[in-house]
Amino acid sequence: MSQPLFPTSVVGSLPRPAFVLDLINDRPPLPADRYKREMQAAVRYAVAMQEHAGIDVITDGEWWRKSYIGVIAELAHGFELGTAPDGRPWTVVVDKLAPKKPGFIASEVKFLKTVTTRQIKSTLPSPALLGERMWNENQSTKAYPKREDFVRACVPLLRRELELIRDAGADIAQIDDPHLCLFVDPDVRAKYSDPDAAAAFAADMINEVVSGVSGIKMAVHLCRRAGARVRGEHAHGGGYGPILPCLNRLKVHQLTMEFTAPQAGDMAVFKELREDLEIGLGCVDVTPGKIDSPETIAARVRQALRFLAPERITLNPDCGFAPGSGAVVNLDEAYRKLCNEAEAARMLREQYN
Repeated sequence: MSQPLFPTSVVGSLPRPAFVLDLINDRPPLPADRYKREMQAAVRYAVAMQEHAGIDVITDGEWWRKSYIGVIAELAHGFELGTAPDGRPWTVVVDKLAPKKPGFIASEVKFLKTVTTRQIKSTLPSPALLGERMWNENQSTKAYPKREDFVRACVPLLRRELELIRDAGADIAQIDDPHLCLFVDPDVRAKYSDPDAAAAFAADMINEVVSGVSGIKMAVHLCRRAGARVRGEHAHGGGYGPILPCLNRLKVHQLTMEFTAPQAGDMAVFKELREDLEIGLGCVDVTPGKIDSPETIAARVRQALRFLAPERITLNPDCGFAPGSGAVVNLDEAYRKLCNEAEAARMLREQYN
């Protein structure tokens, strides 16, 4: 399916209304057939909202998932589930991973294919991100003595799901890796004896997941914790320079990068990336209460055009709109931001077609 110049996209998650939060948190518990029927109705709304806003590449908002990384527990046994002090779902590996029936994420794609004719993006957590969030020194070492052991064990599970996502008809598979992107921050790098080796390991694990899988566009979302702005948390600083060697080794087609915050650095970094890499340009601020005008969004894209050909750019928000299933974000506000993103793309097409 061909796309217009400057296609528009979302990163993954959409704000979850109270109704959807109640569904995914079993408030109240429902019979499986009723749960499925009500969630399908919710996802149809999420799709219609994106289509009406003018978005070209859509997701289901990740509304089927309790957590965007906790979805790994749907693919394998070996995890203990709980709730963190801030209310977010909490998952830790406590036993050797044993595959469940694969296809949970692929089933999201199968349903999306029944309700839209537009291109579909599906998202997966990166292996290193799972290791960073789900391996615990006190609870995980009996099963996996080292964090890296658990990371490697996640690779075949994610690779199999990636193949099923492709077979289900997704156009883009996006691997979310905020862990890799943390190595742009000097404070984070200082915590590692060899930060470059740690970043390289994260990139190598992504490559093991995607290597040899064809027939689908591969993307990596380099989240700099823009989602932290949604939750009012610390945003990490530092330009992309320290991880450029890792980015250029990734066996993917697209990098989704944040650029609405000053700490992201200069877009001249695009000159240092492989010329075959497309850029999902983070040009829409996800901060609650801040709605960029179409002119502001288009201006950010024009800055990128100093270094990138128009054909290499997709417009998208900096991050998902609902990082953490408990994040309180206004869905109507996100819709308005997507409308402005689509209007910015229309302005740019008029100028550059």
